Amino acid sequence: MPLTVGFDLDMTLIDPRPGMAAVMDAVAAESGHRLDGARFAANLGPPLDMVYRDFGVPEEEVPDLVARFRQLYPDIVIPATVALPGAAQALAAVGELGGRTAVVTGKYRANAALHLAAFGWEVDHLFGELWSTGKAEALKALGAAAYVGDHVGDVRGARAAGAVAVAVPSGPCSAAELAAEGADVVLASLAEFPAWLRANAGALTAGERARP
Repeated sequence: MPLTVGFDLDMTLIDPRPGMAAVMDAVAAESGHRLDGARFAANLGPPLDMVYRDFGVPEEEVPDLVARFRQLYPDIVIPATVALPGAAQALAAVGELGGRTAVVTGKYRANAALHLAAFGWEVDHLFGELWSTGKAEALKALGAAAYVGDHVGDVRGARAAGAVAVAVPSGPCSAAELAAEGADVVLASLAEFPAWLRANAGALTAGERARP
């Protein structure tokens, strides 16, 4: 089986925070709920329905607000999103070793696909609406040797799948928090990933617990 590496999307490969904050503020203005776009964007990771519940949105209104967020998303978030340093190179590094890439994200799959298309990134597999240990099923089905993410939820997902948990502190979780959660490897940034992957490709293919 070829080497398969999974990646989270928000704050691992891309930075969508300005657009995410703008959409949440737009939903707040329309709905009358006290939704804090800046706070939401600073803590990306959990799924949207969970975020709304944490903001105190009544359960019966959550589905409609999720749908509205997704409707506004393409025109606001996609053009305002930037790639994080090293993202394209990290994806390319897997392909250069003959491996397969997968994006496994909590984001709505259709909108995740728009991001990939906007940057011209081609991946072998894309899974959406999966969070924390919920990512494990997709990672196990793919036989992923490693999963790269920025959130403690990503570390939990990787560990639940038996994959090497590679973490980058580019999102809301610090390097110390990621290590404490059990990340096998904490890189300073995704820019370090290609060199780490080349050094550990043999161990990953053999199913060993790779180290920096």
